[in-house]
Amino acid sequence: MQTYLVGGAVRDKLLHLPVNDRDWVVVGATPEKMLNKGFRPIGKDFPVFLHPETKEEYALARKERKTGRGYKGFIFHTSPNVTLEEDLQRRDLTINAIAEDKNGVIIDPYGGLEDLKEKILRHVSPAFVEDPLRVLRISRFAASLGFKIAPETMVLLKSISESDELKFLAPERVWTELEKALSGKYPARFILALQSCGALKKLFPEVQALFGIPQTKKFHPEIDTGLHTIMSLNQSTRLSNDPMVRFAVLVHDLGKGTTPKDKLPSHHGHEERGAKIIAKLCERYRIPNKYRDLAMNVSKFHLDCHRIQEMKPETVLKKLEQLDAFRRTKRFEQFLIACEADAKGRAGFENREYPQAEYFQKAFKAASEVISLTLQKQGLKGKALGQEIKNKRIENIKHMSTHHP
Repeated sequence: MQTYLVGGAVRDKLLHLPVNDRDWVVVGATPEKMLNKGFRPIGKDFPVFLHPETKEEYALARKERKTGRGYKGFIFHTSPNVTLEEDLQRRDLTINAIAEDKNGVIIDPYGGLEDLKEKILRHVSPAFVEDPLRVLRISRFAASLGFKIAPETMVLLKSISESDELKFLAPERVWTELEKALSGKYPARFILALQSCGALKKLFPEVQALFGIPQTKKFHPEIDTGLHTIMSLNQSTRLSNDPMVRFAVLVHDLGKGTTPKDKLPSHHGHEERGAKIIAKLCERYRIPNKYRDLAMNVSKFHLDCHRIQEMKPETVLKKLEQLDAFRRTKRFEQFLIACEADAKGRAGFENREYPQAEYFQKAFKAASEVISLTLQKQGLKGKALGQEIKNKRIENIKHMSTHHP
Protein backbone atom coordinates (compact mmCIF):
# COMPACT_ATOMS: atom_id res chain seq x y z
CA MET A 1 0.00 0.00 0.00
CA GLN A 2 1.57 3.28 -1.19
CA THR A 3 0.19 6.81 -1.09
CA TYR A 4 0.93 9.64 -3.51
CA LEU A 5 0.08 13.33 -3.52
CA VAL A 6 -1.60 14.05 -6.87
CA GLY A 7 -3.37 16.59 -9.03
CA GLY A 8 -3.70 20.28 -8.29
CA ALA A 9 -1.66 20.15 -5.09
CA VAL A 10 1.42 18.93 -6.96
CA ARG A 11 0.82 21.30 -9.87
CA ASP A 12 0.44 24.37 -7.64
CA LYS A 13 3.42 23.38 -5.51
CA LEU A 14 5.59 23.17 -8.63
CA LEU A 15 4.24 26.55 -9.79
CA HIS A 16 5.00 28.05 -6.36
CA LEU A 17 1.33 28.84 -5.86
CA PRO A 18 -0.60 28.43 -2.59
CA VAL A 19 -1.75 24.83 -2.07
CA ASN A 20 -5.27 24.88 -0.66
CA ASP A 21 -6.44 21.28 -0.94
CA ARG A 22 -4.34 18.14 -1.01
CA ASP A 23 -5.62 14.97 -2.67
CA TRP A 24 -4.01 11.58 -2.32
CA VAL A 25 -4.10 8.36 -4.36
CA VAL A 26 -3.62 5.03 -2.65
CA VAL A 27 -2.13 2.18 -4.70
CA GLY A 28 -2.33 -1.46 -3.64
CA ALA A 29 -5.12 -1.07 -1.10
CA THR A 30 -8.69 -2.27 -0.63
CA PRO A 31 -11.62 -0.59 1.13
CA GLU A 32 -11.19 -3.04 3.98
CA LYS A 33 -7.54 -2.05 4.48
CA MET A 34 -8.50 1.60 4.56
CA LEU A 35 -11.22 1.01 7.14
CA ASN A 36 -8.84 -1.02 9.28
CA LYS A 37 -6.43 1.93 9.33
CA GLY A 38 -9.17 4.22 10.64
CA PHE A 39 -10.09 5.97 7.38
CA ARG A 40 -13.72 7.08 7.02
CA PRO A 41 -15.48 6.32 3.69
CA ILE A 42 -17.20 9.24 1.90
CA GLY A 43 -17.19 8.28 -1.79
CA LYS A 44 -20.46 7.40 -3.52
CA ASP A 45 -19.31 6.51 -7.03
CA PHE A 46 -15.90 5.12 -6.05
CA PRO A 47 -13.97 4.55 -2.81
CA VAL A 48 -12.76 7.82 -1.28
CA PHE A 49 -11.78 8.07 2.36
CA LEU A 50 -11.00 10.80 4.88
CA HIS A 51 -7.75 10.51 6.80
CA PRO A 52 -8.50 9.94 10.51
CA GLU A 53 -6.32 12.89 11.57
CA THR A 54 -5.79 15.35 8.70
CA LYS A 55 -9.29 14.80 7.18
CA GLU A 56 -7.70 14.98 3.72
CA GLU A 57 -9.15 12.86 0.93
CA TYR A 58 -7.53 9.58 -0.04
CA ALA A 59 -8.91 7.83 -3.15
CA LEU A 60 -8.12 4.28 -4.18
CA ALA A 61 -6.30 4.13 -7.53
CA ARG A 62 -8.90 3.61 -10.24
CA LYS A 63 -9.60 3.31 -13.93
CA GLU A 64 -12.74 4.64 -15.55
CA ARG A 65 -14.90 3.84 -18.55
CA LYS A 66 -17.49 5.92 -20.38
CA THR A 67 -20.96 4.34 -20.32
CA GLY A 68 -23.40 7.16 -20.98
CA ARG A 69 -23.89 10.82 -21.79
CA GLY A 70 -22.66 13.78 -19.79
CA TYR A 71 -20.06 13.97 -17.08
CA LYS A 72 -21.93 11.42 -14.93
CA GLY A 73 -21.80 8.70 -17.58
CA PHE A 74 -18.79 6.85 -16.14
CA ILE A 75 -18.20 3.66 -14.23
CA PHE A 76 -15.08 3.26 -12.15
CA HIS A 77 -12.96 0.23 -11.49
CA THR A 78 -10.76 0.00 -8.41
CA SER A 79 -8.52 -2.85 -7.35
CA PRO A 80 -5.13 -3.30 -5.66
CA ASN A 81 -3.74 -4.03 -9.15
CA VAL A 82 -4.50 -0.60 -10.62
CA THR A 83 -1.19 1.21 -11.01
CA LEU A 84 -0.38 4.85 -10.31
CA GLU A 85 0.24 5.40 -14.04
CA GLU A 86 -3.20 4.00 -14.88
CA ASP A 87 -4.82 6.28 -12.34
CA LEU A 88 -2.96 9.33 -13.66
CA GLN A 89 -3.85 8.44 -17.26
CA ARG A 90 -7.57 9.08 -16.68
CA ARG A 91 -6.89 12.70 -15.63
CA ASP A 92 -7.61 15.59 -17.95
CA LEU A 93 -4.31 17.43 -18.39
CA THR A 94 -0.66 16.46 -18.23
CA ILE A 95 -0.06 19.19 -15.63
CA ASN A 96 -2.69 17.51 -13.42
CA ALA A 97 -1.25 14.03 -13.98
CA ILE A 98 1.87 14.49 -11.87
CA ALA A 99 2.35 12.68 -8.55
CA GLU A 100 4.73 13.02 -5.62
CA ASP A 101 5.69 10.14 -3.32
CA LYS A 102 6.28 10.31 0.43
CA ASN A 103 9.96 11.17 -0.16
CA GLY A 104 9.17 14.13 -2.40
CA VAL A 105 10.11 12.29 -5.60
CA ILE A 106 8.09 13.49 -8.62
CA ILE A 107 6.44 10.89 -10.86
CA ASP A 108 5.60 12.36 -14.26
CA PRO A 109 4.66 9.68 -16.81
CA TYR A 110 2.90 12.00 -19.28
CA GLY A 111 5.20 15.02 -19.65
CA GLY A 112 3.44 17.37 -17.26
CA LEU A 113 6.67 18.98 -16.02
CA GLU A 114 7.63 20.09 -19.52
CA ASP A 115 4.13 21.47 -20.14
CA LEU A 116 4.30 23.39 -16.85
CA LYS A 117 7.57 24.87 -17.98
CA GLU A 118 6.16 25.80 -21.39
CA LYS A 119 2.82 26.96 -19.90
CA ILE A 120 0.75 24.63 -22.05
CA LEU A 121 -2.56 22.88 -21.35
CA ARG A 122 -2.37 19.46 -23.02
CA HIS A 123 -4.64 16.43 -22.67
CA VAL A 124 -3.29 13.17 -21.28
CA SER A 125 -5.11 10.69 -23.52
CA PRO A 126 -7.78 10.53 -26.26
CA ALA A 127 -10.27 9.58 -23.52
CA PHE A 128 -10.24 13.31 -22.76
CA VAL A 129 -13.24 13.78 -25.08
CA GLU A 130 -15.43 11.51 -22.97
CA ASP A 131 -16.09 14.17 -20.32
CA PRO A 132 -17.79 17.36 -21.65
CA LEU A 133 -17.04 19.22 -18.42
CA ARG A 134 -13.42 19.36 -19.57
CA VAL A 135 -14.31 22.07 -22.07
CA LEU A 136 -15.09 24.33 -19.14
CA ARG A 137 -12.26 23.08 -16.94
CA ILE A 138 -9.56 23.63 -19.55
CA SER A 139 -10.95 27.07 -20.38
CA ARG A 140 -10.96 27.83 -16.67
CA PHE A 141 -7.33 26.76 -16.32
CA ALA A 142 -6.51 29.13 -19.16
CA ALA A 143 -8.18 31.86 -17.08
CA SER A 144 -6.56 31.00 -13.76
CA LEU A 145 -3.06 30.10 -14.94
CA GLY A 146 -2.78 32.11 -18.15
CA PHE A 147 -1.57 29.00 -20.03
CA LYS A 148 -2.12 28.36 -23.73
CA ILE A 149 -4.18 25.41 -24.96
CA ALA A 150 -2.19 22.95 -27.09
CA PRO A 151 -3.45 22.82 -30.71
CA GLU A 152 -4.16 19.09 -30.50
CA THR A 153 -6.16 19.64 -27.31
CA MET A 154 -8.13 22.45 -28.96
CA VAL A 155 -9.09 19.97 -31.68
CA LEU A 156 -10.61 17.71 -29.02
CA LEU A 157 -12.38 20.64 -27.34
CA LYS A 158 -13.95 21.51 -30.69
CA SER A 159 -15.00 17.90 -31.11
CA ILE A 160 -16.81 17.96 -27.75
CA SER A 161 -18.44 21.31 -28.54
CA GLU A 162 -19.71 20.07 -31.90
CA SER A 163 -21.36 17.06 -30.24
CA ASP A 164 -24.51 17.22 -28.10
CA GLU A 165 -22.61 16.44 -24.91
CA LEU A 166 -22.53 20.00 -23.53
CA LYS A 167 -26.30 20.04 -23.12
CA PHE A 168 -26.02 17.26 -20.54
CA LEU A 169 -23.88 19.32 -18.18
CA ALA A 170 -25.58 20.10 -14.88
CA PRO A 171 -26.32 23.84 -14.59
CA GLU A 172 -24.52 24.00 -11.24
CA ARG A 173 -21.34 22.60 -12.76
CA VAL A 174 -21.36 25.21 -15.53
CA TRP A 175 -21.80 28.00 -12.99
CA THR A 176 -19.09 26.59 -10.70
CA GLU A 177 -16.55 26.67 -13.53
CA LEU A 178 -17.61 30.17 -14.63
CA GLU A 179 -17.35 31.49 -11.07
CA LYS A 180 -13.89 29.97 -10.66
CA ALA A 181 -12.81 31.48 -13.98
CA LEU A 182 -14.11 34.89 -12.92
CA SER A 183 -12.01 34.57 -9.77
CA GLY A 184 -8.86 33.84 -11.79
CA LYS A 185 -6.16 36.18 -13.04
CA TYR A 186 -7.32 36.23 -16.67
CA PRO A 187 -11.12 35.72 -16.79
CA ALA A 188 -11.36 37.02 -20.37
CA ARG A 189 -9.30 34.02 -21.50
CA PHE A 190 -12.11 31.75 -20.29
CA ILE A 191 -14.57 33.44 -22.64
CA LEU A 192 -12.10 33.52 -25.54
CA ALA A 193 -11.19 29.85 -25.07
CA LEU A 194 -14.86 28.84 -25.09
CA GLN A 195 -15.37 30.94 -28.20
CA SER A 196 -12.36 29.40 -29.96
CA CYS A 197 -13.63 25.86 -29.50
CA GLY A 198 -17.26 26.64 -30.34
CA ALA A 199 -18.60 26.14 -26.81
CA LEU A 200 -19.52 29.77 -26.12
CA LYS A 201 -22.45 29.70 -28.56
CA LYS A 202 -23.70 26.49 -26.93
CA LEU A 203 -23.30 27.45 -23.28
CA PHE A 204 -23.54 31.25 -23.32
CA PRO A 205 -25.21 32.22 -26.61
CA GLU A 206 -26.11 35.60 -25.09
CA VAL A 207 -22.41 36.47 -24.87
CA GLN A 208 -21.54 34.96 -28.26
CA ALA A 209 -24.27 37.12 -29.82
CA LEU A 210 -22.28 40.27 -28.95
CA PHE A 211 -19.40 39.50 -31.30
CA GLY A 212 -19.80 41.19 -34.65
CA ILE A 213 -22.39 43.67 -33.37
CA PRO A 214 -21.31 47.26 -34.17
CA GLN A 215 -21.54 50.27 -31.84
CA THR A 216 -21.29 54.00 -32.50
CA LYS A 217 -17.64 54.73 -33.25
CA LYS A 218 -17.72 58.08 -31.42
CA PHE A 219 -18.31 56.35 -28.08
CA HIS A 220 -16.76 52.99 -28.95
CA PRO A 221 -13.67 53.30 -31.16
CA GLU A 222 -13.26 49.51 -30.94
CA ILE A 223 -16.74 49.25 -32.59
CA ASP A 224 -17.37 45.52 -31.94
CA THR A 225 -19.56 44.89 -28.86
CA GLY A 226 -17.92 41.53 -28.16
CA LEU A 227 -14.48 43.13 -28.18
CA HIS A 228 -15.77 45.87 -25.87
CA THR A 229 -17.05 43.19 -23.48
CA ILE A 230 -13.64 41.51 -23.40
CA MET A 231 -11.88 44.85 -22.91
CA SER A 232 -14.28 45.77 -20.09
CA LEU A 233 -13.75 42.39 -18.45
CA ASN A 234 -9.99 42.98 -18.57
CA GLN A 235 -10.52 46.38 -16.96
CA SER A 236 -12.64 44.84 -14.20
CA THR A 237 -9.72 42.51 -13.49
CA ARG A 238 -7.46 45.53 -13.01
CA LEU A 239 -9.96 47.25 -10.74
CA SER A 240 -11.24 44.41 -8.57
CA ASN A 241 -10.76 40.79 -7.49
CA ASP A 242 -14.50 40.45 -6.91
CA PRO A 243 -16.08 37.79 -9.18
CA MET A 244 -19.47 39.49 -8.70
CA VAL A 245 -18.16 42.68 -10.27
CA ARG A 246 -16.54 40.73 -13.09
CA PHE A 247 -19.74 38.80 -13.81
CA ALA A 248 -21.73 42.04 -13.94
CA VAL A 249 -19.23 43.49 -16.41
CA LEU A 250 -19.31 40.35 -18.55
CA VAL A 251 -23.08 40.58 -19.01
CA HIS A 252 -23.65 44.36 -18.80
CA ASP A 253 -24.29 44.79 -22.54
CA LEU A 254 -26.23 41.61 -23.35
CA GLY A 255 -29.12 43.74 -24.57
CA LYS A 256 -27.01 44.92 -27.51
CA GLY A 257 -27.07 41.40 -28.91
CA THR A 258 -30.83 41.75 -29.50
CA THR A 259 -30.83 45.21 -31.14
CA PRO A 260 -32.78 45.09 -34.44
CA LYS A 261 -30.35 45.25 -37.37
CA ASP A 262 -32.06 48.27 -38.88
CA LYS A 263 -31.32 50.25 -35.68
CA LEU A 264 -27.56 49.54 -35.60
CA PRO A 265 -25.11 50.89 -34.57
CA SER A 266 -27.46 52.61 -32.07
CA HIS A 267 -28.64 50.49 -29.14
CA HIS A 268 -31.55 52.42 -27.66
CA GLY A 269 -33.18 50.53 -24.78
CA HIS A 270 -30.46 47.90 -24.51
CA GLU A 271 -30.21 48.47 -20.76
CA GLU A 272 -33.67 47.11 -19.89
CA ARG A 273 -33.49 44.42 -22.57
CA GLY A 274 -30.20 43.28 -21.13
CA ALA A 275 -31.58 43.05 -17.59
CA LYS A 276 -34.27 40.63 -18.76
CA ILE A 277 -31.70 38.48 -20.55
CA ILE A 278 -29.51 38.43 -17.43
CA ALA A 279 -32.48 37.26 -15.33
CA LYS A 280 -33.06 34.32 -17.70
CA LEU A 281 -29.36 33.45 -17.85
CA CYS A 282 -29.13 33.39 -14.06
CA GLU A 283 -32.24 31.24 -13.82
CA ARG A 284 -30.85 28.79 -16.38
CA TYR A 285 -27.59 28.24 -14.52
CA ARG A 286 -29.00 28.79 -11.01
CA ILE A 287 -26.63 31.69 -10.45
CA PRO A 288 -26.93 33.18 -6.94
CA ASN A 289 -29.29 36.11 -6.50
CA LYS A 290 -26.52 38.42 -5.33
CA TYR A 291 -24.77 38.01 -8.70
CA ARG A 292 -28.04 38.47 -10.59
CA ASP A 293 -29.13 41.59 -8.70
CA LEU A 294 -25.81 43.40 -9.13
CA ALA A 295 -25.60 42.45 -12.81
CA MET A 296 -29.16 43.65 -13.50
CA ASN A 297 -28.40 46.96 -11.77
CA VAL A 298 -25.28 47.46 -13.88
CA SER A 299 -27.20 46.61 -17.06
CA LYS A 300 -30.05 49.02 -16.28
CA PHE A 301 -28.10 51.93 -14.86
CA HIS A 302 -24.53 51.96 -16.26
CA LEU A 303 -25.34 54.71 -18.77
CA ASP A 304 -26.91 56.76 -15.97
CA CYS A 305 -23.69 56.43 -14.00
CA HIS A 306 -21.68 57.68 -16.99
CA ARG A 307 -23.95 60.76 -17.16
CA ILE A 308 -24.45 61.31 -13.43
CA GLN A 309 -22.59 64.64 -13.33
CA GLU A 310 -25.02 66.07 -15.87
CA MET A 311 -28.09 65.25 -13.77
CA LYS A 312 -30.07 67.46 -11.41
CA PRO A 313 -29.80 66.68 -7.67
CA GLU A 314 -33.39 65.37 -7.73
CA THR A 315 -32.47 62.92 -10.48
CA VAL A 316 -29.25 61.85 -8.72
CA LEU A 317 -31.30 60.98 -5.62
CA LYS A 318 -33.79 59.09 -7.76
CA LYS A 319 -30.96 56.99 -9.22
CA LEU A 320 -29.61 56.26 -5.72
CA GLU A 321 -33.08 55.10 -4.68
CA GLN A 322 -33.50 52.96 -7.79
CA LEU A 323 -30.13 51.33 -7.04
CA ASP A 324 -31.27 50.77 -3.42
CA ALA A 325 -27.93 52.34 -2.44
CA PHE A 326 -29.02 53.34 1.07
CA ARG A 327 -29.76 49.74 2.04
CA ARG A 328 -27.28 47.95 -0.26
CA THR A 329 -24.17 50.04 0.28
CA LYS A 330 -21.68 47.33 -0.72
CA ARG A 331 -23.63 46.53 -3.88
CA PHE A 332 -23.59 50.23 -4.78
CA GLU A 333 -19.80 50.26 -4.44
CA GLN A 334 -19.58 47.16 -6.65
CA PHE A 335 -21.85 48.89 -9.16
CA LEU A 336 -19.51 51.88 -9.38
CA ILE A 337 -16.49 49.64 -10.05
CA ALA A 338 -18.36 47.79 -12.81
CA CYS A 339 -19.38 51.08 -14.43
CA GLU A 340 -15.77 52.27 -14.35
CA ALA A 341 -14.65 49.02 -16.01
CA ASP A 342 -17.25 49.57 -18.74
CA ALA A 343 -16.11 53.17 -19.31
CA LYS A 344 -12.45 52.15 -19.53
CA GLY A 345 -13.14 49.06 -21.63
CA ARG A 346 -12.91 51.08 -24.85
CA ALA A 347 -10.06 51.64 -27.28
CA GLY A 348 -8.08 54.66 -26.10
CA PHE A 349 -10.04 55.04 -22.85
CA GLU A 350 -8.13 52.46 -20.80
CA ASN A 351 -6.16 54.95 -18.69
CA ARG A 352 -8.63 57.83 -18.54
CA GLU A 353 -10.00 59.02 -15.23
CA TYR A 354 -13.57 58.15 -14.30
CA PRO A 355 -14.70 61.03 -12.04
CA GLN A 356 -18.33 59.92 -12.25
CA ALA A 357 -17.75 57.19 -9.66
CA GLU A 358 -16.29 59.63 -7.15
CA TYR A 359 -19.08 62.13 -7.80
CA PHE A 360 -21.81 59.49 -7.39
CA GLN A 361 -20.15 58.21 -4.21
CA LYS A 362 -19.97 61.74 -2.76
CA ALA A 363 -23.62 62.31 -3.61
CA PHE A 364 -24.51 59.11 -1.81
CA LYS A 365 -22.54 60.13 1.28
CA ALA A 366 -24.10 63.59 1.27
CA ALA A 367 -27.59 62.11 1.04
CA SER A 368 -26.78 59.55 3.73
CA GLU A 369 -26.02 62.30 6.22
CA VAL A 370 -29.74 62.98 6.56
CA ILE A 371 -30.79 61.23 9.78
CA SER A 372 -34.47 60.32 10.00
CA LEU A 373 -34.30 60.18 13.81
CA THR A 374 -33.39 63.87 13.96
CA LEU A 375 -36.39 64.74 11.80
CA GLN A 376 -38.67 62.51 13.88
CA LYS A 377 -37.75 64.53 16.95
CA GLN A 378 -39.13 67.55 15.12
CA GLY A 379 -42.51 65.82 15.17
CA LEU A 380 -42.45 64.54 11.60
CA LYS A 381 -43.85 61.13 10.72
CA GLY A 382 -45.43 59.18 7.89
CA LYS A 383 -45.51 60.83 4.46
CA ALA A 384 -44.36 64.14 5.88
CA LEU A 385 -41.25 62.49 7.31
CA GLY A 386 -40.50 60.72 4.04
CA GLN A 387 -40.88 63.91 2.04
CA GLU A 388 -38.66 65.90 4.40
CA ILE A 389 -35.94 63.22 4.23
CA LYS A 390 -36.13 63.47 0.45
CA ASN A 391 -35.97 67.28 0.52
CA LYS A 392 -32.97 67.28 2.86
CA ARG A 393 -31.15 64.70 0.75
CA ILE A 394 -31.70 66.76 -2.41
CA GLU A 395 -30.48 69.82 -0.57
CA ASN A 396 -27.32 68.03 0.57
CA ILE A 397 -26.61 66.74 -2.95
CA LYS A 398 -27.20 70.24 -4.36
CA HIS A 399 -24.80 71.73 -1.80
CA MET A 400 -22.26 68.98 -2.56
CA SER A 401 -22.59 69.66 -6.30
CA THR A 402 -21.87 73.40 -5.96
CA HIS A 403 -18.68 72.62 -4.07
CA HIS A 404 -17.56 69.77 -6.31
CA PRO A 405 -14.44 70.66 -8.34
